[in-house]
Amino acid sequence: MKRVVADHFGGPDVLHVVEEPVPRPGPGQVRVEVEAAGVSFTDALLRAGTYLGGPKPPFTPGYELVGRVREVGKGRTTLSEGDRVAALTVWGGYAEQVCVPEELAVPVPDDLDAALLVSIIFPYLTAYQLLHRAARARRGETVLLHGAAGRVGTAVLELAAPAGLRVYGTASADECAKVERLGAVAIDYRDEDFLPRVRELTGGGVDVALDGIGGTLSLRSFRALRPGGRLVVFGHYVTLAHGRKSRRGWLTWYASTAAVALAGLLSPRRRVLSYRIAKLRDRHPDWFRADLQELVRLLRAGVVNPEVAQRLPLTEARQAHELLNTSAAKGKLVLVP
Repeated sequence: MKRVVADHFGGPDVLHVVEEPVPRPGPGQVRVEVEAAGVSFTDALLRAGTYLGGPKPPFTPGYELVGRVREVGKGRTTLSEGDRVAALTVWGGYAEQVCVPEELAVPVPDDLDAALLVSIIFPYLTAYQLLHRAARARRGETVLLHGAAGRVGTAVLELAAPAGLRVYGTASADECAKVERLGAVAIDYRDEDFLPRVRELTGGGVDVALDGIGGTLSLRSFRALRPGGRLVVFGHYVTLAHGRKSRRGWLTWYASTAAVALAGLLSPRRRVLSYRIAKLRDRHPDWFRADLQELVRLLRAGVVNPEVAQRLPLTEARQAHELLNTSAAKGKLVLVP
């Protein structure tokens, strides 16, 4: 079988394809023949070596996949050969065959397109859990969302409307129209200072702020909260520059994250929360399964509408990573073995 490997940290050029024997599932695992593997900015963080708790080279990127169970290991209890499943692998998904723990392989319908299904596993599940598990947003509340035109951002916007939330989303000027079409109030972060703008629009601040960028933005997002507000820090894209690890970005991220965490501890009426999808999955696998099944229901009902920007062969993983910076506004990049 074919598998994509990063033999050292760096840019897209570190990715190459190897051929090796098909893996055998261990106890409690199933071997999945991959139909579609998603490509995300988090894969770029893994590749560049800036993902917290990520693997050491050589390793295979790939945060999410959809495929068919082809072999079951000892001790399996629910899945059988031929079942179609979705899995959040965190890494390892860029391969033709992948072994995953059975409890983290969620059954999905046979009749839905694999590329659409894989498009909801990471960005939409992240968005859903940011709103409903981390921030616990309530109908009628206001939300400040950074990177509103990105994959997670557009997922938040699609999920916010049926949840009764009012969103203020920062984006570049050429993406503001898209943010407005998805029901949010767009703020051009290059021409407007979001902090006074949000305070003006809301009459004092927002109930929830979602920050997937990090750095000094987290500190200013905390200041955008009204009493009782919650800031959820869930990403660190500031640590990546031109597709490679940014040491300056890392220093800024660590210093700012420590500062905003302290601010949350000292504030009697505002909270700072952190969210990492893999940690919540491991801590609450029942939430992971239930939330993903709910998103499949919303996909079938047309409530969420993921867009697939491009489908590329697995062997073109390097090209997919080169396209990441330009694809976010167009949709999901998907590798098809």
